[in-house]
Amino acid sequence: MQYRLAATIALALVAASAPGFAQQVRPRAGAPAQPVQPTLSASRSAMAGSMLTVFASKAPAQSQLTIAHPGDPAEAAIVSVILGAVSATAITTPGEPGSYELRLLRQDSGKPEILARQPLATTSPSATLSAPDRAKAKTNVPVRGIGPNGERDRVVITAPDAAVDAAGPSFYPAENVEALLEAPDKPGSYELRYVMNAPLSGQRILARRPLTIE
Repeated sequence: MQYRLAATIALALVAASAPGFAQQVRPRAGAPAQPVQPTLSASRSAMAGSMLTVFASKAPAQSQLTIAHPGDPAEAAIVSVILGAVSATAITTPGEPGSYELRLLRQDSGKPEILARQPLATTSPSATLSAPDRAKAKTNVPVRGIGPNGERDRVVITAPDAAVDAAGPSFYPAENVEALLEAPDKPGSYELRYVMNAPLSGQRILARRPLTIE
């Protein structure tokens, strides 16, 4: 009897040490499952006022993606967007350079809860313009403008002394960095501008170029 018991124990020990044994062991019934934590993935540095692509994993439905100052409460957001069905979301970074925090929020009984966070640093915004120095009135002028390319940025032809929000022939570099703009119908001195329009900064002229209309 003792010999049989010893042999049984020996066989059990051999089986336990065999490859793959650990994978075959199942958790006992009723053991609580470990919750899956949401995560954020994005560049930790971006030009101020630019569009930042953020990947959110395991985010609850209708979660919010926000940018806030570090240390601010969950309800304090400089910019906020609702996450859709896709995992990748674009959000406009603040127009002021500095240190911020990217956050994934869930609204729970009206009180937001931070599910994930990641630091974000924004650098000083800049832009470049390319266009002819002179053009005939009412002709198409080829223009190129590259900057933060935020969703509300625009490249526009205005009078040199016009306000920052002045209207004129324009295009949105977020859609295409090149366009044909119709020159004004009156000859004179004008200005081609790249105007950033971002959270915190509002509208700001990042670049300007003289344009003479003949």
